[in-house]
Amino acid sequence: MDPSTVVEPPPEVGLDFPREWVEFPDPADPEHLVRADLTWLTSAWTCVFGRGCAGVVAGRAEDGCCNHGAFFTDSDDLERVAASVADLTPADWQRHPGTAVGRDDWTEADTLDEPAEDGTAEQALRTRVVDGACVFLNRPGHPAGAGCALHAMALRQGRHPLETKPDVCWQLPVRREQEWVDRPDDTRVLVSSIGEFDRRGWGPGGHDLHWWCTGSPTAHVSAEPLVETYGPELTALLGPAAYAELRRLTEARMDAGLVAPHPASPRPVPVELHRRRPD
Repeated sequence: MDPSTVVEPPPEVGLDFPREWVEFPDPADPEHLVRADLTWLTSAWTCVFGRGCAGVVAGRAEDGCCNHGAFFTDSDDLERVAASVADLTPADWQRHPGTAVGRDDWTEADTLDEPAEDGTAEQALRTRVVDGACVFLNRPGHPAGAGCALHAMALRQGRHPLETKPDVCWQLPVRREQEWVDRPDDTRVLVSSIGEFDRRGWGPGGHDLHWWCTGSPTAHVSAEPLVETYGPELTALLGPAAYAELRRLTEARMDAGLVAPHPASPRPVPVELHRRRPD
């Protein structure tokens, strides 16, 4: 193919369509209420990095969604990743400096898209961007394999990547929003909303992404529903008891027949036919 040929990204469905939600109290915490998007959690979405992913930047499909680095959510996130970086070797990580790794080798300050509460621009640390992609992204041809060095290291060590990667990296494309809500009877609950991190999740710039996987049939190819394939991540976000209840309610809804399935998932929805029951 001529390198100058424009390659269009795989199609995506629109951002607005009917969704089904469930709301339930956390069995382990009466002050915690969970709202979950069943349309998203019953979808056939799965990460297709390296096997159909078109990337968020045109012409850089091999970067996936790693072009802009990852902002750290808090000090715990930063320190957990720092401990993982200390375990990386030059054989694991293409951008390893070859000497003792310092914080400046893999972090940099950048301005957040959303201003601080006082309206001023707010800066935060993120993973350093080198040659247009995250410093931890090994390029194709690297002996350790292409992709995130932290992700690959976790798999080699028999760990889940959520233990080694920045929070935003292992959570995507699940979006958790939390808000304390005051009820009319003067009680207060923490509401955790679990949904799809679609293009809007990136803010105004999300509409400029070359491609985004959550709305594309190309990425809705799993034989199991997202509520199962993302079990470890959802457990980390909600807690074991809330996740178990979420899974029970989601599967009960699938058994009854979903009214508003995800339009990017195929029909008939194969996850409804092949999903495994909880142990």
